[in-house]
Amino acid sequence: MEASRPNFVFIFPDQWRGDCLGKDDNPIIETPYLDALASEGVMFNHAYAAAPSCIPARACLATGQTPSTCGRPGYRDGIPWRYEHTLMKELRDGGYHTMCVGKTHFYPQRVRLGFEELRLYDPQEKLGDVKSDYHRWLEKETNGKVKDPAIEWNNNTWMRYSWEADEYLHPTNWTTDNAIEMLENRDPHRPFFIQIGYHRPHSPYDPPKYYYDLYKDKELPPIPVGDWAKKENSREIEEVDSFRGELPDYLLDRMRRAYYGSITHIDAQIGRLIFWLKKNRLYDNTYIIFCSDHGDLMGDHLSFRKVTPMEGSARIPFIIRTPESKITGKRTLPVTHMDIMPTILEAAKLKIPEEVEGISLLSALEGKDEKTRTFIHGEHSFVSKNMVEGWQFVTDGKEKYIWESYSGKEYFFDLENDPNEMKNIINDEKQHDKIQLWKNLMIDTLKERKEDGLVEDGKLVSGRYAPEVREYLCK
Repeated sequence: MEASRPNFVFIFPDQWRGDCLGKDDNPIIETPYLDALASEGVMFNHAYAAAPSCIPARACLATGQTPSTCGRPGYRDGIPWRYEHTLMKELRDGGYHTMCVGKTHFYPQRVRLGFEELRLYDPQEKLGDVKSDYHRWLEKETNGKVKDPAIEWNNNTWMRYSWEADEYLHPTNWTTDNAIEMLENRDPHRPFFIQIGYHRPHSPYDPPKYYYDLYKDKELPPIPVGDWAKKENSREIEEVDSFRGELPDYLLDRMRRAYYGSITHIDAQIGRLIFWLKKNRLYDNTYIIFCSDHGDLMGDHLSFRKVTPMEGSARIPFIIRTPESKITGKRTLPVTHMDIMPTILEAAKLKIPEEVEGISLLSALEGKDEKTRTFIHGEHSFVSKNMVEGWQFVTDGKEKYIWESYSGKEYFFDLENDPNEMKNIINDEKQHDKIQLWKNLMIDTLKERKEDGLVEDGKLVSGRYAPEVREYLCK
């Protein structure tokens, strides 16, 4: 007999931009199943990754905390995940059957954090001798003849690779197959929580041919490149995983069509999953939550990958469909990953740990408490062999102030009138008072973090980046 408490299906693809849903009025993108889900649920149009790269975004989600509090203000591999309270653990201890299939990006890779069952997809073989469940299966299924492009090539490249093998062998299909199998074999006397972590549309961009061809002849809109970006990011591309630079138009075109094809491929598999839930009479008592960890710049402003506060990197899609589709519409409340934990725990009638800093969105789903939060503060520090950056930003989805703490560069965008961030109006005297209000919000946020040294005497201090004095990034 099914438990009376609601179930939760959390669909969590990697590197899916916030403007890549058909329901978000994007005529290029074909996402019919997610569009239908959004029609039955609530879309949060001002959703952002508070730390726009894989590991920190996932840590914020798992802990319900800010990047700074959970110790992940930037990207770094190989740091053990040790948290007393996680979403998965609280659900498990509260009587839920907790399952995960696909990408986690935890470390060590097979740490559970509260998941009772885990079937892993992980291309990060460089971190140890771990071979993920997908790659073991693929090797056995094809006698080693089919290889995963994310293992064989740089998985932060902007190159497009064709998936030439049968579609059922693709990681996206494998993830859906295993999610359905887990649900078929779940404990029927307990409610369930399942996290489904599609690695795609993260590069390398490799949709099956059918999905790539859907976009082959579509006219794509121009890639936004603001005047500010031409000055800052114009350079020769040196490596296939470069963060900045100018690519030939034909490479940009292939990349975008393959990325969109990957999105439609995932959407089709989500449709398959939803049909299974309906067929097995689980749909009506299940929350379905869809969001990504961060976006993909795909050439916006001569930039690639993620980690910046720009819309293509930091803005994410965010849909919550409640049981029996009772609540629908769009919401303007700024939301982020750390809100998912308290939302699910409140819906499951479980205690929210005191350490959680996110807010439950149940009231916002009903159209109440739209002023519960007025802005999102985000950050991302990154250190590589040729780049040191410390991004800080504050936004409500309508306006955005950005400060790069190492160089001291500032940006201000009017997103309502300039959604593609073409004009940096930081020096517009008419905007001075408004910019100062946003700057003060950032100062008030950062001054509480004295260990970072980013604020002194009520002013932002340049030449530093947030985790510079922390063991986290500087071991």
